[in-house]
Amino acid sequence: MKDLLLVLPRLARMIGSLLGDREVPLSAKVALGAVALYLASPIDLIPDFIPFVGYLDDLLLAAIVVDGLLNYVDRSLLLKYWPGGAASLDTAAAVARRLAGWVPSPIKARIFGGRRHTA
Repeated sequence: MKDLLLVLPRLARMIGSLLGDREVPLSAKVALGAVALYLASPIDLIPDFIPFVGYLDDLLLAAIVVDGLLNYVDRSLLLKYWPGGAASLDTAAAVARRLAGWVPSPIKARIFGGRRHTA
């Protein structure tokens, strides 16, 4: 859990930078924007006032998008904006992959257009 909390600020910075980069595929930008809107919205699949479980949908959705970014956007582009080394990016990827593993692959592939994009 401590590793996850340390990664979140780095992740937020990287995502903000990726949104402004012309090399990032439109499908990835749309997914990032959609998850940001969902997380900011008061409407949830599982209401946030339910202890722990209420944030599960938010956590899974964020993990799907992060896992998708790491799988569908070229690694060199991610490292360009990651404010840490490759090892800490790999740690973030492992956490996101574990959480996103609860979601069927076809759903994740559909969010990002089903193919890997390279810079």
